[in-house]
Amino acid sequence: MTARAWPPESVSRVFLAVTDHFEPFHHADQSTAVERMQRWQREFPASIQDFADATGRQPRHTFFYPVEQHDAEVVGRLADVCRETGSEVEVHLHHRDDTAATLRAGLQRGREALMSHGLLSRAADGSPRFCFIHGDWALANCHPAGKHCGVPEEIEVLRNAGCIADFTFPSAPSPTQPRRVNAIYYTPATGDPRTLAGGVGLQSAKVPPCREARDHLLLVHGVTALNWTRRKWGLLPRLENSDLTMANPPTPDRWRLWLRHAPRVAGRPDWAFVKLHTHGAPPPNCDMLLGPLMKAFREFVQDQPVPVHFVTAREMVNVLHALEDGAVEFDESMYTRRYAPPPMG
Repeated sequence: MTARAWPPESVSRVFLAVTDHFEPFHHADQSTAVERMQRWQREFPASIQDFADATGRQPRHTFFYPVEQHDAEVVGRLADVCRETGSEVEVHLHHRDDTAATLRAGLQRGREALMSHGLLSRAADGSPRFCFIHGDWALANCHPAGKHCGVPEEIEVLRNAGCIADFTFPSAPSPTQPRRVNAIYYTPATGDPRTLAGGVGLQSAKVPPCREARDHLLLVHGVTALNWTRRKWGLLPRLENSDLTMANPPTPDRWRLWLRHAPRVAGRPDWAFVKLHTHGAPPPNCDMLLGPLMKAFREFVQDQPVPVHFVTAREMVNVLHALEDGAVEFDESMYTRRYAPPPMG
């Protein structure tokens, strides 16, 4: 809660990513999951067609799909949504009581399943590169009770599997929340979940040795803050954790809070990286994301005087690396700086 707040006038450019813990099978059978996907196929392209960012690109969505729930028809429909809208799919995984070996096997099955639909970025040798969100927030076995993971060495397992960045946090009010907030940094694989709060922060025009190391992983946080404009019982500030729900949709007040607390890269503090998250497959959240509440927010964002860029998780990672490499002015080539778009042929 003591992380630095930036004055709104300090922002000259905003990169906005919506990362969705996208779970069509949440309390649902296969037929319901397909119905949910059919709704996204019908309504999402139409919901974004009237909006554009500072360079004319339509809003992007990043669907972090739970790979342990692969279904060929559901994921095939999701891939179709991405082809039509420029959105992308990344890796989400719920697991518990795992070992490093079983986690490696599960990630391999999940990556191969998504790749069979043309999803995930690829290295030059054809191996996958992916962003990651941990189910139940328990990255690297960080739940104090040891729940929902079981693999303290998960950071290194993920890196060796092709993970380029983790987008799990913030998780507050969950006890899995690291002490470090509103930051983008390389966290080390120590086997101690307390070290998720430590690591090397990103700096403009400086590539740290740990960027290529298999024992470090890039963590991209969303905003954690206190929201005094939306009080509990009219008195206590509510927790802002960047979550988009029907009960807490995006609003102008929240936008201003995000800009004040969004992570920055050292040496380039005028560029704000706003990462939001949601669980957008089941109602009522999909009603918010596909309906008038999200439309009103996009209209508000589109009218902002500061340039706003709609990006996927992969594109945000590429922009961050471009700054490390010394880029000064914005250019759309930043979106493919290191990791290419998925083939989706």
